Amino acid sequence: MNVTVMQLTARNLLGRRRAMFLVILLLLLLGLAMLTRWASDASPNASSVLANGFALGTVLPLMGLLVATGVIGAEIDDGSIVYMLAKPLRRREILFSKLAVGFAAVFIFAVLPTMAAVVIAGDEGGQLMLAYGVSAVLAAIAYTAIFVTLGIVTRNAVVFGLLYALLWETVLGGYVPGIRAVSVRQWALSVAERMLGSQANGWAVTSEVGMTTGLVMLGLVTVAAVYLGVRRLRTLTLNSIE
Repeated sequence: MNVTVMQLTARNLLGRRRAMFLVILLLLLLGLAMLTRWASDASPNASSVLANGFALGTVLPLMGLLVATGVIGAEIDDGSIVYMLAKPLRRREILFSKLAVGFAAVFIFAVLPTMAAVVIAGDEGGQLMLAYGVSAVLAAIAYTAIFVTLGIVTRNAVVFGLLYALLWETVLGGYVPGIRAVSVRQWALSVAERMLGSQANGWAVTSEVGMTTGLVMLGLVTVAAVYLGVRRLRTLTLNSIE
């Protein structure tokens, strides 16, 4: 990783209007958590429904999309990436630097608020917070890799990303059994289910796949996305950007 690339990426990401949308999503999640606590009398079950359906199913993928397309997609769109590609930097070094910044931003704006939302909405001894925190971290890694690579592969990353985040993960991935098994959220949720053990079903923490399958799929998808991103960045020429 390259420190200079990371600093420039963080400055570009947080200096844009995109940061405002990140804060809005964060505040919306925390606001719903407070409303859930008031309406359910701090029920862990209601807290789990909020974390599973809204935090992991909507906020996390949207945050990942906003951040990931911001760390490299915007630079490709406005052509500023040409200055970085012209430097004697390995493409892998550039990509990993941007992935690190992207994950850090998703962790701050999505993972930590998810854990805070669970505590606010209702928890029991921090069990739900820890379980959903681990699941959110795993999902954040996968989403960051997927969306950063999407930003390199196509200039319509926002459109395709929204279709994936809202249609596949939120709608189809939440209600269609066959599709639910092919979902980053479900793969990550399998870890929370295992961590909670016998209490998982009582708190509505269930996954379509087992933890081993979930971890393997998360690993494969993340590695494949990173590999594709590096390959695409290596073949990205200055002329193709201009």
